[in-house]
Amino acid sequence: MKAIINAKIITDSEVLRGYNLLFSQKIITITKDLPIWAEVIDAKGAYLSAGFIDIHIHGLGGADIMDATPEAIDIVSKSLLQTGTTSFLATTMTMSSHDIKKALLNIQTDGGFVSGAKILGVHLEGPFINPNKKGAQNAKYIQKPNFELIKDYIDIIKLITIAPEVDGAREFITHLHREYPHIILSIGHSDATYIESLESFSWGVTHATHLFNAMTPLHHREPGVVGAVLGSDSVSCEIIADNIHIHPSFYSLISKLKPQQLLLITDSMRAGCMKNGEYILGGQKVIVNNGKASLDDGTIAGSVLKLNEALRNFYRYSDIELPQLLNMVTAVPAKKLGLKLGELRESYPADIVLFDSEFNILKTFIDGKLKFSKKY
Repeated sequence: MKAIINAKIITDSEVLRGYNLLFSQKIITITKDLPIWAEVIDAKGAYLSAGFIDIHIHGLGGADIMDATPEAIDIVSKSLLQTGTTSFLATTMTMSSHDIKKALLNIQTDGGFVSGAKILGVHLEGPFINPNKKGAQNAKYIQKPNFELIKDYIDIIKLITIAPEVDGAREFITHLHREYPHIILSIGHSDATYIESLESFSWGVTHATHLFNAMTPLHHREPGVVGAVLGSDSVSCEIIADNIHIHPSFYSLISKLKPQQLLLITDSMRAGCMKNGEYILGGQKVIVNNGKASLDDGTIAGSVLKLNEALRNFYRYSDIELPQLLNMVTAVPAKKLGLKLGELRESYPADIVLFDSEFNILKTFIDGKLKFSKKY
């Protein structure tokens, strides 16, 4: 048994001082007691929370999920440790059916053997999207919703981004919602109107992919996808808090409108944790410069954001309290996925992060094992 002492422990509702966290492979308890047989880890006043969960990430450390190799997903998994992320959804891109199936098979076969952050499943971002809102997705490979593409990988698919206004989307959404309720259906890369968006919620759409980006905007006469999502109590949403994808002045507003339904994600591509330069995303050249990733035509192409940086940005530009902030990368995504993760709760996996007041990651534990440590 291990004990972390002298930490400011962030639970889902408060910050505890003067308490110790006891754990082995799983969380044992939070207590003021300190058993004499425990292996003591002194946090030296650092913050402690459940490990972060990223439900939308394409790559990191020079590797991409669409590389479709065991080596690539392990590089992503290990690189995430320095960001405090302990589990994630491996996110695909709009590419050929062959490439998508290859990436899905790779996760299905080798996703359980990565050495860093755990792969919880797959986020299928495309190819069932609207060409008018393709963003950095390759229009050449956009196709109508097609269950045949994913039927052999249904066990690992946890989230699908889809444009509900495209041909065949309604039938696809209603079928999945009825037959495979474990799959989250998310509106994104969509040119849907406000009314079309609301209709899709009644079919089974319960989430929105990178809110504000690659979708019809909020307008006072046509609220669009954004207005529908912000006004719905049944739909959660994710944002990329890199101060590039959306203006940071929106952070406080969104957190007030969606206090229990807002998730922070990175949408990171392979250039995350790497230097400026040229990279490949979905078969397309991406130029990374000063924290911004773009196609040749200037279209934003994912990000190089780290989840701890997203927390730092959101905290700096909003009036949010730490427990609600951390919930956006812990308890909220875990509950959305229906998993017993993301909380420092008895019998939950000991996925734990220590970080300083600037959200720099100091230690990352997965299943009670120290996987990353920075001297401090």
